[in-house]
Amino acid sequence: MKTNLAIIVLTSLMLSACSSTPKETGTPEAVTTQPAAQDTTTNNGQTGTAAKTIPDILSAQLQDMQKNSVYFERDEFVIKPEYNNVIQQQAEFAKAHGVTITLEGNADERGSSEYNIALGNKRANAVRKALEIMGVPANRIISVSFGEEKPRLTCHEEKCWGENRRVDFNVRLDS
Repeated sequence: MKTNLAIIVLTSLMLSACSSTPKETGTPEAVTTQPAAQDTTTNNGQTGTAAKTIPDILSAQLQDMQKNSVYFERDEFVIKPEYNNVIQQQAEFAKAHGVTITLEGNADERGSSEYNIALGNKRANAVRKALEIMGVPANRIISVSFGEEKPRLTCHEEKCWGENRRVDFNVRLDS
């Protein structure tokens, strides 16, 4: 129910941002839906753009989607329940916009390189399976493992190791 409401709200926002009439360029297949930018003055006297285009909105959504990660316990590849919402959001976005998601599995620095590559792969595949269960086509998901090679933090204590045990989402719009 919340999902349908979120989709309706998002669709309404996108449509209201594109309130001008589309301009045709070239053949009928090549129709642009980008409204002309309108200058506005804010209450502090600065000027800005009143309407964002659909590509701008999608670009902003893509950036937000890529900020999310799924984190794991040490030596684990079981998805914790608190990350089900993150995976659900990724799945909904992927299904709505026909994107390809590259799942980047990571591990902390402890363990051998081979072990960490295998663990990162297991983590990426766990998230992949969850996305597939939620309806994302398998051909739109790529799983890779970086092991310990892409740490988010580089200190040698639990706060850093916890940040490095993750799967990142690299989301790309398909043409």
